[in-house]
Amino acid sequence: MASEERSVLKDYKTIREVVGPLMLVEGVEGVKYDELVEIEQANGEIRSGKVLEVNKDKAMVQLFESPQGLKISSGKARFLGHGIQLGVSADMLGRVFSGMGKPIDGGPGIIAEKSLDINGTPINPAARDYPAEFIQTGVSAIDGLNTLVRGQKLPVFSGSGLPHAQLAAQIARQARVRGTDENFAVVFAAIGITFEEADFFISDFRRTGAIERAVLFMNLANDPAVERISTPRMAITCAEYLAYELGMHVLVILTDITNYAEALREVSAARKEVPGRRGYPGYLYTDLATMYERAGRIKGKPGSITQIPILSMPEDDKTHPIPDLTGYITEGQIILDRPLLRRGITPPINVLPSLSRLKDKGIGAGKTREDHADTMNQLFAAYARGKEAKELAVILGEGSLSEVDKLYSRFATEFEEKYVSQGYETNRSIEETLEIGWQLLAILPRAELKRIRDAYLDKYLPAAGA
Repeated sequence: MASEERSVLKDYKTIREVVGPLMLVEGVEGVKYDELVEIEQANGEIRSGKVLEVNKDKAMVQLFESPQGLKISSGKARFLGHGIQLGVSADMLGRVFSGMGKPIDGGPGIIAEKSLDINGTPINPAARDYPAEFIQTGVSAIDGLNTLVRGQKLPVFSGSGLPHAQLAAQIARQARVRGTDENFAVVFAAIGITFEEADFFISDFRRTGAIERAVLFMNLANDPAVERISTPRMAITCAEYLAYELGMHVLVILTDITNYAEALREVSAARKEVPGRRGYPGYLYTDLATMYERAGRIKGKPGSITQIPILSMPEDDKTHPIPDLTGYITEGQIILDRPLLRRGITPPINVLPSLSRLKDKGIGAGKTREDHADTMNQLFAAYARGKEAKELAVILGEGSLSEVDKLYSRFATEFEEKYVSQGYETNRSIEETLEIGWQLLAILPRAELKRIRDAYLDKYLPAAGA
């Protein structure tokens, strides 16, 4: 069947120009935006690309590989009539693929159940179901205070040199929907990372056995920029198949979105488009939204897609276009903090500026525990006041603090060391997280715990000296 289709495809020997990753083909007919292109050399070598722009009989093609050694005088362009597709199957679980969906783990090729366009199809807003189920990541600073809910988009804002790779691997290894462990899968897309980072992720997944329920897409820093743009869409397409065709709960982790945006800027500059903020294309918001909005739940289908995009903020700047626009599209953010890392807090999650806008939908009786919402609010308030007390002590000295302020200062220190800091191998249940929270709250006088109902204080607050 494939050979019959190929026989009717027309070869164009009208390649006129190659500039960087872009190639111009003239005299074309019936060519569509985003269509795949094969460029065949006289020696039989075939390179790939896709249509970026069509103007009358001219097509602008973006090459997936380097144009080095490409001879346009003898080359032929063949338009394939469809966009980039990913062959999907349940056998993808446990496998490692390149950014273009080719197996790179030495295993056999995938016999595809179907081929899906990597750009996906929009979800009808009326068909969306509201996120409402708790996902346990095993990380207290997320589970207890900035809860992740099934179907949510919750990005991690990091900085250069901060351990977002370790946190990503930990979440991928530990995350599960309580009570539905057998149907949980992780799709992990590494975008523009170094070989060492790729080796870390693959080794970590294999060491812990997490690879059995995972699909990995690895795009390295020396791979073409165009592949970088396709990698996250490959991963999300795979996730959509697992979620909506096989009924699985899928967690998609995308790292690093900053590398994706840089590739987008590189291609935009090659096309001589008018740049927007800091040189990024004006459609960066729309482009990011086409990926992020593929997360969610659909009414009547058991599966779901939850996204954790990870991005390293250039110069730790939250107002940079990438984190800024990501914050508009997604439902909160987890922020990693450099001063916390310097003090040995791992993972260095700064809980005060972090936020999960859907946390109240996934907590409470029947989901986590009845006291979760009250303790979460009290821990936030107590930690904020403890930080203020510590800052006051730096300015005016320890002696200027009242006895209660000293307790709050002690609480803030122990909160960071015992609640936030847990290392990258500790997997805490939500019950363990809540118990640690109660032990910390016992540092403060009961009269200070004004955000927790008396019934919960009587039931859960440890006795003095316990």
